[in-house]
Amino acid sequence: MSRIHVVGLGAVGASYASRFVEADADLRVVVDPTRAERYRAEPTVVNGRPYRFTQLGDDLPADLVIVAVKHPHLGEAIELLRPGIGRDTVVLSLLNGIGSEDRLRAGLPGAHVPYAISVGIDAVREGRDVRYTSLGRIIFGDATNTDPPTPVLSRVAGLLAQAGIPHLVPTDMLHELWWKFLINVGVNQVSAIAKAPYRVLQDRDQPARQVMIAAQHEVIAVANASGIALDESDIERWLHVLDGLGPDNYTSMAQDALAGRPTEVDIFAGAVVELGRRAGVPVPVNTTLYGLLKGAEAAAR
Repeated sequence: MSRIHVVGLGAVGASYASRFVEADADLRVVVDPTRAERYRAEPTVVNGRPYRFTQLGDDLPADLVIVAVKHPHLGEAIELLRPGIGRDTVVLSLLNGIGSEDRLRAGLPGAHVPYAISVGIDAVREGRDVRYTSLGRIIFGDATNTDPPTPVLSRVAGLLAQAGIPHLVPTDMLHELWWKFLINVGVNQVSAIAKAPYRVLQDRDQPARQVMIAAQHEVIAVANASGIALDESDIERWLHVLDGLGPDNYTSMAQDALAGRPTEVDIFAGAVVELGRRAGVPVPVNTTLYGLLKGAEAAAR
C-alpha cells in the first residue's frame, strides 16, 4: 500500500488511521511538537486496541492525505502538511461544513483536492481512548464524476478498499457535500444543545428530533436558492443513516459541548444564517440555534 498521512487524531482521524495500520499501510501522523510529545507518551486506543502511530519524520510525499482536524485548526494543519505534498498527492478533507476544500486548494496548490465527506461514523473520543460501532463511509469525488471514476479517484478508492474503509464516488458530489451539511446542521447542533446521545434523536416521539428536522428543512431552502437540488428525500435518507448509529454515542459537537469546548456553530447555523440573508430566505430555527449555542459558549468561558 502507498504512503498515507493523517492530520488530526480525534475520533474520526484515529478510527480511520487504525484501519490503515491494520492493513499494513505506511501510515504517518502529522503533528505539531506539543502533540507529538503527548502521542509518544501515551498510545491512542481504538476500540480497545492501543496504537502508537508512526509520526512523520521526513519530507517524503504522501500518496493520500486524510485531514480530520476541526475548522479552527485547518490553517495550522495546512502548514504542517506542506512538506509531505507532492505532485501526485491526493488530499481528502473530512472536515464538516462546505468550505474546507477551497482553503486546502489555496494552501496546498500542488495537491489534488477532491470534495470529500465522512457519513455515518459514530466515533467518540475520551482522552486518548476512541471507540466506534460504525465506520460509516467516505464519499469523495470531483463536482461531477464519471463511471468508472478518473484514474486519480480510482487510485484513492483502491487505497480505501485495501484498508476496509467503505467508500463511494457519486455522480453528483456537490449534492453529497450539501447533504452532509444538512446532516450536521441538524444533528450536531441539536445534540450539542441537548448534550444528548444519538438515541434521543432516534426516538420518533422526541421533540428534539423535530427541531433537528426543522433546521434541516432550512438547509434545503438555502441550498435550493444556491442551485443545489436537495429535497425531502435527503432528510429521509439521513434518518435511515441515523437509525444505524450507536444509540449511546455522541456527535462531535455534543462532545465539544459536554467538554466545555467551542463548537462549530459558526460553520453550521452561522453559515445557514448568512446564506439565508444573501438569498432572502428566512431561517428562524438556525437563527435560534446560533444564539443558543453562542450563549452556551459564552457561559462556558
